Amino acid sequence: MTGHVALVVEGPLARVDIAHPGKHNAMSRAMWRELRAVFEQIQQDDALTAVVVGGKQHFCAGGDISEYAAFRFNEASLRDFHENDVWGGQQAMLACDVPIVARIDGNCMGAGVEIASCCDIRIASDRARFGAPIAKLGFPMAPREAALVMRAVGELTAREMLLSAAVLDAGDMKQRGFLNQVVGGELLESAVHACLDRMRTLAPRAARLNKQAFRAIALADIAHAATDLVASAYGYADSAEHREGVTAFTEKRPPRFAP
Repeated sequence: MTGHVALVVEGPLARVDIAHPGKHNAMSRAMWRELRAVFEQIQQDDALTAVVVGGKQHFCAGGDISEYAAFRFNEASLRDFHENDVWGGQQAMLACDVPIVARIDGNCMGAGVEIASCCDIRIASDRARFGAPIAKLGFPMAPREAALVMRAVGELTAREMLLSAAVLDAGDMKQRGFLNQVVGGELLESAVHACLDRMRTLAPRAARLNKQAFRAIALADIAHAATDLVASAYGYADSAEHREGVTAFTEKRPPRFAP
């Protein structure tokens, strides 16, 4: 089954559902484009007071690796994927003035950590796990995405995730400042609803102005700090290491990286 990102509006609240059955809600290229379109639509709706983002059983397990061989080994197509599809979706979230709540359960890996990093408030179940073990696939995190994640999770945690493929539980991520709240799995829905109920009583215009101020202060680093890197960031596309990492995953075997 193909994945999708769907928008459901219920009065002043919006729900963005990440769904990719059988793949723990991994993001396909089409889903990144849908994410962008959904948040551009949300930004235009003045009646909304909050958005909740999440998926069934899992938040998002990363990218859809089954697609990677079709575009990752060519520098131009790899650049287009990261700079237009992925960053386009994330930038639409970051540009959204409506407060965004992440409802995190199960796997929150790679692309999932990036999407969660675009949210204003993050509530997770104690079943949630976080990481970005893409070094096992033979490629780095793209510069703009790395800047976004490092700002959200903290430099030490970003280094741990990317350089040692660490997978951390919700308690660790709460302690490190990435999560606002961690609750038992059966309490996740009620915790999210309680947060949304509080937000619904607040002045919506003030919330939007606060988000605009936060964005002006914070986004300069994310949007521009990696600019110098972007020019050469995707030169590894046709490297043996990149091909070996992706191929090994699809063949369900350990990668054999040359020293």
